[in-house]
Amino acid sequence: MKIQASDDIGKYEKASQRLNKVMEETSKVIVGQENVIENILISIICDGNVLLESYPGLGKTKTVRTLSHVLGLNFSRIQNTPDLMPSDITGTHIINENEKGEKEFVFQEGPIFANMILADEINRATPKTQSALLEAMEEKQATVGNESYQLEKPFFLMATQNPIDQEGTYPLPEAQKDRFMMKLKFGYPEKDNEEKIVERFTSELEFTPQLEKVLSEASLIKLQEFVRQVPIADDIQERAVKIVSETRDHEALNYGASPRASINLVLAGKGRALIQGRNYVSARDINEMAEPILRHRIGLNFKAEKEGKNSEDIIEEIVDNI
Repeated sequence: MKIQASDDIGKYEKASQRLNKVMEETSKVIVGQENVIENILISIICDGNVLLESYPGLGKTKTVRTLSHVLGLNFSRIQNTPDLMPSDITGTHIINENEKGEKEFVFQEGPIFANMILADEINRATPKTQSALLEAMEEKQATVGNESYQLEKPFFLMATQNPIDQEGTYPLPEAQKDRFMMKLKFGYPEKDNEEKIVERFTSELEFTPQLEKVLSEASLIKLQEFVRQVPIADDIQERAVKIVSETRDHEALNYGASPRASINLVLAGKGRALIQGRNYVSARDINEMAEPILRHRIGLNFKAEKEGKNSEDIIEEIVDNI
């Protein structure tokens, strides 16, 4: 039993070392934003999608591109615009001439057929196009005509949106926002970090440091399976469910989070524990992950908005009271 316990501890330490190596390699390009990068990585090992929100120029695209390289994943970028059609994302059938000179319909894959998808400014796409992304996020497939095509595994969608430029946008419906495991916000860098950014990207024409590929598609899938094996005590799991259920009856909210939020909160707690090399989930893991898991799943009522409250205030209040 002691030998088995020692082996298990070794597995957690090894997984933690590799995940921290991913963040270390990413920091060769991205300055600061450690908490955001850690949360993106937690979402990835939990097989979740992420909604990234920030002002322009804070490094959302570069962060996702760098992470995909370090994780050994195929990267694809979709720039959403109002005239983007679902077929521009999923692909379409084209007429092709084979070796015999015969013409036939051949499916040409769209940019959705990759491991890591960056859907830039997702709220600029029409609801019809957003629905194509929704199917990819939830079903891990793309439907073209009467045929469905399985997407590559692992598959992640990282969507971005700009909180200040809302003209000509199509806000994501609640059902689609609920499909994102986390909503993360990039903040402005501190003065010291901004000086490092300026130094790093003005000293060379193209700043391209040598990055090590820490993981592969196969090893990442194994990590996704392993994270679900992280033990969690009954009282800690009950705490996660209690936090989510409290959002449904809170006086400042029009609606609360769904059971999917409870699932994601427990998974995120396991992911955070694994990154830190622990073979158990703590109450702090649940508390720390509550905000990114819940902030896009709750709706403030008029009174709360009038009082100047936001989603983060309500989540903090709920967590503190449990």
